[in-house]
This record gives sequence, structure tokens and C-alpha cells, in this order.
Amino acid sequence: MKILITGGAGFVGSNLALHLRQTMPAAEIVCLDNLYRRGAELNVARLRAHGVTFHWGDIRTPDTFPSGPFDFLLECSAEPSVLAGHNSSPDYLFQTNLTGAFHCLEAARRWHSRVLFLSTSRVYPIARLEAHPWREQETRFAWEDDGTPGISSRGVREDVSLTGSRSLYGFTKYAAEQLIEEYRAAYGLQAVVNRCGVITGPWQFGKVDQGVAALWVMAHHFGRPLKYIGYGGQGKQVRDLLHVADLCELVAEQLRAFDRWDGWVGNVAGGLETSASLQELTQLCREITGRETSIECDPVNRPNDLRLFIADCRQLFARTDWRPRRTVRDIIRDLADWVATYERELAQL
Repeated sequence: MKILITGGAGFVGSNLALHLRQTMPAAEIVCLDNLYRRGAELNVARLRAHGVTFHWGDIRTPDTFPSGPFDFLLECSAEPSVLAGHNSSPDYLFQTNLTGAFHCLEAARRWHSRVLFLSTSRVYPIARLEAHPWREQETRFAWEDDGTPGISSRGVREDVSLTGSRSLYGFTKYAAEQLIEEYRAAYGLQAVVNRCGVITGPWQFGKVDQGVAALWVMAHHFGRPLKYIGYGGQGKQVRDLLHVADLCELVAEQLRAFDRWDGWVGNVAGGLETSASLQELTQLCREITGRETSIECDPVNRPNDLRLFIADCRQLFARTDWRPRRTVRDIIRDLADWVATYERELAQL
């Protein structure tokens, strides 16, 4: 079996490559990456040390792809920031997330590869989610049950209306999903699409616009200031979290039984049980790291932000015994242990 992972030196791609190396030892695994995001270079040595081939290349430029064919193409590359292109050119965003996805699909068509595409919960329209009734609790916001199709207190289902804007980032990922459907119809492409929530865990280099749990842990460890941004500056906005190791276990299952998963498009996330507000993350970080840091309050909302996002994964759970096994506490503890272990390297980022 030959597996190509695009974005393979990134957070998800590298963790997935190492998990597959361990669980599918006979597979040949190649990681393609352009090392655009700072910190990705630290993963190259990890990959090579475990017998994973690293290939420098850029999905925007198809002649930099490794020689095929590959049995599976796992599309993990992305410009993942929801703010990408908002105050600057969206060129890199579109060339990577949409044109790059096209180049991956063309390679898969030529190679007769099966495709697993990591999409995002950001395909769901912002205005629809923001308009859903909510209540304020002591440490978080929570959605109400009002009978709205596709949204409940347990989260957003796949059958919610997709009409409306979803950010330029969300659009590129949704458009790539639609392109996959066209390739399925035109060429018989076999594909799986996982709409992932907030994936986190060790080797994620958290930024303000992407990787909030890792950002929070590193800020507490290194004493870097943080900020509650938007929604009154209280830190009550909520996301569900999924440990990258849990995601890797599901992807390995999907690859082993690809015929059964072929055609799947749906939520893959931590759900309500593995959700946290910024306030709650702060308390966990203080408890687990034993450190505190200053937190400024900025009540003004950022563009494309959400008060709440929780994915309802009941459609996923109906077809598999897989469940997220790591709690929010587990996630923060794993991140804290990783930061402490690699303190010198991470201090430079």
C-alpha cells in the first residue's frame, strides 16, 4: 500500500503519518509539504526518524508532486485561518485550498487513488449559526432547542441549510467538497470527506486565528499575554475539541474499510461532551500547568467569528463504533506535557 499525505509536515498530516506508520507498518508513506507554516520544519525530522519519506512540494504546483501512483491520497494541506484574505489578498488561500485541491484530484484521477479529504466545520454558514437562539451560563454560552432544522443544543447537523456566506476560508473548503462530488460523478472517484471541528494536540503550533487550545497552553507555560476577543470580552464563546490522536484512529479505520466509507461527507468532531469555552480553557490551563498569565478583554467581535460551534456527530456515530476517547482535560494535559518537553524549541516560535 502506498499513501501520499499532502500537508504532511503540518500538524494533522504529520501526526497522521506517524500513526499510520505504527498501525500499518507495511505501508509506504510519503509526506508532501511546502513548509510554509512556521514550525512545520520541526516535523520533518520526526517523520524521517520513523521511516516516513518527506518530499518537498507544493500542491499549487503539480509538477512538484512525487512520482505516483499512490493507492490513497490524504488531502490534509490547507491555509487553515478563518481570517485569511480578510485584510489582504486571498490569493494564497484560494491557490492552496481550491486550486491545490483540484491538483490533488487530478493526481488521484491519473493514479486511480482513493481520496480522503479533511474539510472543516466552517462550511456551515456564519449568519445561520449566529442567529440561532442561545443562553448565557456561568462560564459559557449554550444553544437553545427551538426546533430549528439542523441545529440543536447538541450542535450542528449535516442537514442544516448551507445557504449563506461562510468566510473565504470556509468557501474554499466547501467548494473543494463540491469539486470532489463532481469527480465522483465524472470519473468514479472514491472519496471520503471529514468535516472536522477544532483538532488539537501535541505538535500544533497555536496561533490567534488557528489552534486555540495549543495557543492557550503555550501562553500559560511561557507567560505570554492572552485576550478574550469579542462577545463582550468574557471568554464565554465555545468550540468543541478533537484530540488529533482520536482523529488518526478514525482515519485509520476509514482507510481499512474504504469501500464502506466511500461517499461519506459528514461531521468529525468532539461534540458537546468535548467542548470548552475560553474561560474553561483558562481554568484548566492554570490548574494543569500551575501557571497564570494576563488576559485582556476586548469586547469587539472579529470578522467571521462565531459565538458557538459544536458539531452534532450522531450521523457519524450511527455508522461506526469509533468515539472520541480523550476529554478536554486529557487534551490540555497532553499539550502541557508536550510544551514542557520541547520548551526550548517552542520558545523560539
